[in-house]
Amino acid sequence: MYRLLIMMWMVLIWSPVDLQAQSDLSGSGILALAREAAGGDGWANVKSLSLSGRAIFYGPEGHEPRSIADDYRMWRVFDPDRTISHGADGKVRIIARSGAKTLFEVGFDGQTTWTERGIVPKAEADKFWASNFGFGIIRQAGKPGFTATRLADDAIAGHALYMVQLTDPEGGETLFGIDQQSHAIRMMGFRTPKGWHHRTYDDFVTLENPRWLQARHVTLYYDGRKSNEVFWTDTRVNGEIDAGLFEPPAE
Repeated sequence: MYRLLIMMWMVLIWSPVDLQAQSDLSGSGILALAREAAGGDGWANVKSLSLSGRAIFYGPEGHEPRSIADDYRMWRVFDPDRTISHGADGKVRIIARSGAKTLFEVGFDGQTTWTERGIVPKAEADKFWASNFGFGIIRQAGKPGFTATRLADDAIAGHALYMVQLTDPEGGETLFGIDQQSHAIRMMGFRTPKGWHHRTYDDFVTLENPRWLQARHVTLYYDGRKSNEVFWTDTRVNGEIDAGLFEPPAE
């Protein structure tokens, strides 16, 4: 019922010309709009990203948080030639702390995955990244070997969305939901070893130099169950990151 009301409202406020333009948009055209809204070429070709904030993690049962990280940080160095949607690429480190206690940390230096417990075997690491990596592949949309297919429109939290499936050269698929008004990326999802994973993005802020649209509230789900929420408060784009940050700890 709620979705029907949203669609009726859209028909009332848009002229026939607007509606025809909406209908004529292709999957690749929609992702091009999302690229421009996110920051254009500077966003698509970003070199590094540092984010910090807090996070809430939920368990498989019960409604109370399993843990809360009052200090949650992520550092990324991007691979400009990425072609695989759901595998590790570039370099990454994530650390979650509650006060002086480290809840967990994970890193990837381009070859080796590690956590606070040590080096992770490759098969286990591949399964982990396949359940977590997926958003960044949208930066590659439009390159040779990628296809974007428009699907039925949808809505999330009152926001009408274009739905587009992006397929990489290896056949990996990722579903993206693009806000029909702002063209912000409000949703993405893909199949993982842990089940169907999707994220919603909200509370956007636009940064300058470079222009960058950042979602400050990200909610992650597996098979429809909320897994965790992240609230980003600080964003740094293309800042210098010490390469040693991604190296596994000494044995």
